[in-house]
Amino acid sequence: MSAWMVLGIVALLLVGGFAYVGWRDRDRLSSRDDDLAARDARAAQQRHEIQRHQSQADTWQSGRNEGGF
Repeated sequence: MSAWMVLGIVALLLVGGFAYVGWRDRDRLSSRDDDLAARDARAAQQRHEIQRHQSQADTWQSGRNEGGF
């Protein structure tokens, strides 16, 4: 075997080891708090979108009631 083959096999084993450890530990890295924070962020974004939509509708209605074009 040549030196390049040995280096390639060693590199392949290292990458495989890192991939396996990352795959094995992915559940441990995410916690229930992360899920709750993501849900809270989505709820806050939806509230903001609803308020913005209502504000735009109110502006449109007030312009329409004043006899604008």
